[in-house]
Amino acid sequence: MRDTPEFAAAWLGAVHAGAVAVALNTRISEDEYRYIQADSGARLTITDGEASWRDALARAAPQASACAVGAEDPAFWLYSSGTTGKPKGIIHSHLSLLPAGQAQREVIGLLPGERCYTTSKLFFAYALEHGLLGPLATGATAILEPDWPDAETVLAHVARDRPAAFFSVPTFYRRLLALGAARLAPFRAVRRFVAAGEKLPARLIEQWRAATGGEILSLYGMSETFCACIVTPPGTSSGSHTGAPLAGVETQLRTPAGEPVAAGESGELWLRHPALAQGYANRPEQTAAQFLAGWFCTRDLFSRDAAGFFSHQGRADELVKIAGQWVQPGELEEAVTGTATITEAACVQVTDAEGSERLALFVATAGDAALALAAAGEACEQKLPRFKRPKWIRAVAELPRTASGKVQRFKLRELIEREWGAKS
Repeated sequence: MRDTPEFAAAWLGAVHAGAVAVALNTRISEDEYRYIQADSGARLTITDGEASWRDALARAAPQASACAVGAEDPAFWLYSSGTTGKPKGIIHSHLSLLPAGQAQREVIGLLPGERCYTTSKLFFAYALEHGLLGPLATGATAILEPDWPDAETVLAHVARDRPAAFFSVPTFYRRLLALGAARLAPFRAVRRFVAAGEKLPARLIEQWRAATGGEILSLYGMSETFCACIVTPPGTSSGSHTGAPLAGVETQLRTPAGEPVAAGESGELWLRHPALAQGYANRPEQTAAQFLAGWFCTRDLFSRDAAGFFSHQGRADELVKIAGQWVQPGELEEAVTGTATITEAACVQVTDAEGSERLALFVATAGDAALALAAAGEACEQKLPRFKRPKWIRAVAELPRTASGKVQRFKLRELIEREWGAKS
């Protein structure tokens, strides 16, 4: 279903009736749809575009009382965005619904009666909370865009509907900036801007502030917690940190062995969250590995400063041993993204023809690809020791992403592998 009032009625109605709602990306392939249908065991599919939809609603008798279910009974599943392969079904209970909108109320300051607009689609946890359930829980108004919006559509919505809070992803903020500062004047009436789904660069924060006068706050969350976990407090957004945990969210930074990290060191972030999922559907081994005694291992690396701010350092499962030393691909991305000719970058691990682990760096550029490649090479030489420098640097028009905005690194890896195939 598209993001419509009918979507809201179907999703909320399923949960109200004691069924389990599973919202799907409208752009998935038939094979992906069949995989999720089989994996979830869904017995009913609800789609829009049917002429009889509103007629059926009009004929149906209202169900005055909710179905009798327990707080721990499943209410909805979220499917992960599939950055590395097959998506995972993430099981949430009715308890997970209770914290919806916490960040909007306690940090962003969304008030009853105000309007909220989210560019991401409602099948994605970020939008489901901040574009539908959070505003409903807060008494705010959710502005729905049925189809996948482009920059022009979003600009028109903001000019016409005047939302108080605007939620998007860094990639979409870049698309809006490409319209030019003069055309972004309607955004000056928005009180709060939020970005999630990927790292929020300092340069993008500065560019948005210069164009609109607004501050973009970073929000960190995941499908496993459904609701936000860490948010940048207003007035502190600089790109140097991700933010501070919300009230009720417990955090620990641990070593790979599960021990607390030393002060000032980075470690894997473990969370206890009021909306934590029950586990992964049909994946008992992975559930056992990441869900432990009420805690969840995010597999994201964070550091924490003396003020209590957390800074995202990349993924623990992306650490690569190069020449006997560990390298975090995010270091290479940060080394080049401050360059004027490069809008964003992604680094992936590739096993070369001799079986050695190497790094490939992909840069997206708004201008001349040759200039971007030269700038990336120079930045790597100046900022990185030799063993951390990439074996390959490639320019792309844009990075491949999931519908939720996360970089699909396996597709970048495949680009290098196809190069080898063409040469062999």
